[in-house]
Amino acid sequence: MPLHFLDYAATGAFSQLVTDYLRQEPGLSPFYHRFPTLAGFKEQLEKKQETFTDQDRQRLVTALREQYSELADGQTAVQANIELLAKSSTFTVVTGHQLNLFTGPLYFIYKIVTAIKLCQQLKAEYPAHDFVPVYWMATEDHDFAEINHFHLFGKRYEWQAPAVGGPVGRLQLDGLTDQVLNQLPAEVPASFTDAYRKAGTLAEATRRLAHELFGKYGLVSLDADTRALKKALVPVLEREIREQASFKAVQSVNGQLEAAGYHSQVYARPLNLFFLTSDGKRERLEPEGDCVAVRNTSLCYSQDELLALAREQPELFSPNVVLRPLYQELLLPNLCYVGGGAEVAYWFQLRQVFADYNVPFPMLLLRNSGLYVGKANAGKARKLGLSSADLFRPLPELKKQVGAALGQEEVSLKAQQQALAATFEEVSSLAQRLDPTLVKAVAAEAQKAAGALAGLEKRLSKAAEAKHETAYSQLSALKEKLFPGGSLQERTDNVLSILINNPGFIDQLIAGFDPLAGQFTILEEE
Repeated sequence: MPLHFLDYAATGAFSQLVTDYLRQEPGLSPFYHRFPTLAGFKEQLEKKQETFTDQDRQRLVTALREQYSELADGQTAVQANIELLAKSSTFTVVTGHQLNLFTGPLYFIYKIVTAIKLCQQLKAEYPAHDFVPVYWMATEDHDFAEINHFHLFGKRYEWQAPAVGGPVGRLQLDGLTDQVLNQLPAEVPASFTDAYRKAGTLAEATRRLAHELFGKYGLVSLDADTRALKKALVPVLEREIREQASFKAVQSVNGQLEAAGYHSQVYARPLNLFFLTSDGKRERLEPEGDCVAVRNTSLCYSQDELLALAREQPELFSPNVVLRPLYQELLLPNLCYVGGGAEVAYWFQLRQVFADYNVPFPMLLLRNSGLYVGKANAGKARKLGLSSADLFRPLPELKKQVGAALGQEEVSLKAQQQALAATFEEVSSLAQRLDPTLVKAVAAEAQKAAGALAGLEKRLSKAAEAKHETAYSQLSALKEKLFPGGSLQERTDNVLSILINNPGFIDQLIAGFDPLAGQFTILEEE
């Protein structure tokens, strides 16, 4: 598969912070520890090895064995990686994402592929160590509306389950079969639908699907919504309840970011914790007078009561976006977090949080981004004389480029407008000398004449375009196909839109992506 590469800045789709980070601009250096390079991983793994204990490893492996008990006959690479995590020489590369239905947009796939490929590169560079790709399942997220749908071949498929406002990973799959599974095109692989038909909860279904897609590469999916794993969070819960430490840490960094010319990505609250209620909801904890209230309930705990709950029932607490990354790094022997631009931005806000808890701050790697150009679309682009880089240019510019290549005369009456304006300026001067009351009339006529000339320019332009209407229609359709709604393909299209016609797509991504290259990848089907 031919590959083409483009600087992220040249795509016009990424923030200044992201492009500055990739260029390692000095102004961002205070907000991360080590920029991801192969050489830099040596010090990172040595530091993590010092702080991640055998007890930490055993807790992790025990939880994963339990979570994968029903998939024991599945991919042996996954089982092998779970056992490798018990060894002090094994480390992880982790990416996290919501439990989007049928994986959601393509970037879910790109995140995981980036983590897998980086593990392969690290193993080649450091053969004495092992590296396990981990998908952190955002099972405690409660925004059902963000994950209950996906787009395939221009159609939106949506699951309208009763949203209770609780952790989505615990959701039963009621109604999914009739609303979504039975409505899918016959070409959808049975492995996709089976992942949901055989599962009891959304978390289980997502693990099964990730296992089906990436099991042969050894991907391990972790659900941290368990009592056993939440015990690792107790010291953080205690400090958060007593001191509201994370709020202070993030606020201090936010000021530095703003001084450096960047905006904060996430909002830190005085207490960055949710509470999981007995009726299955996930509600914010908010200081309120002499107690801490559970929002949207009548519950209000004193500090001592909340501390006792944290020690005895840590599973009732759920970290928000500020503390979730810390929880992740407490559970995993992790070296690097793979995320999108917005994720990299909010991790920058957390450097002091990690420092306060003396937890190694992971390397931050911008996930691979890509544009997949199928065979038919690649042929259309070549026919229109467009390079892979041209595809990212705005449609009006591309129309001019294609028109010039087809010999279309560019219509512009700019010179005539200037001449007309000069003529009316002379007439206005004459009116001013002879009868000043006529100046306004001259100006009105000048405006009418300029408008008429502009209208003629539009009609002439349309006449010129009409000669190449077919080419322009093809160009517009190509842009909409590759950039749905004017956005990157990876932010809308589902992996099935490619896999159905190209079953080897994920293998091609593994081969083509280079996580450390820092370039946008264009994959062109032959």
